[in-house]
Amino acid sequence: MQSKDHWENVYSTKATDAVSWFQPHADLSLDIIRSTQLGKEAAIIDVGGGASTLVDDLVANGYTDLTVLDLSGAALSTTRKRLGAEEGKVRWIEADITQVDLPANRYDIWHDRAVFHFLTDAADRAAYVRTVLRSVKPGGHVIVATFAEDGPLQCSGLPVVRYRPDELHDQFGAAFQLLDHRKEEHRTPAGKVQSFVYCYCRRLGS
Repeated sequence: MQSKDHWENVYSTKATDAVSWFQPHADLSLDIIRSTQLGKEAAIIDVGGGASTLVDDLVANGYTDLTVLDLSGAALSTTRKRLGAEEGKVRWIEADITQVDLPANRYDIWHDRAVFHFLTDAADRAAYVRTVLRSVKPGGHVIVATFAEDGPLQCSGLPVVRYRPDELHDQFGAAFQLLDHRKEEHRTPAGKVQSFVYCYCRRLGS
């Protein structure tokens, strides 16, 4: 996993709406979450969602069991301040996703936009998948977005791994049924276009 100091510096020195991955609203993520047809009480974790606006829209849409995990305390602090009085509706976890011990069979929906592609080491990717297997309920939903095969080679000065939909699904293996994949052309605040791929899977097992 990349250095915590790197991400603390990013979120301490740059405005959240100036970083390349900023979205005013995570519309595609919200659309996929809604497509699960789970109720507003569904347990949702947003991995790497420290400064993302996804949690704002989930709160606004009435979801009641929300967790945001991020390596950067500065990113989490930014969003907590932005939510104001509603920040108490969310559980906040400052941790490295490759090392964190999340509760077993806890989450109905796992969402990650732009963390997994930073895991350039196979051991880190395997640790990530083990955490998903442990913490997502059997039958639960897993939404992971990375740079697509024609996306950038680096982000925030760090190398990334780019994926085709089948390659991204293969990282998770037979325990996950691929339900859908979508392409997103993300326009950065600087006006550049970046290709993302979203894979939406169901966690198999009983």
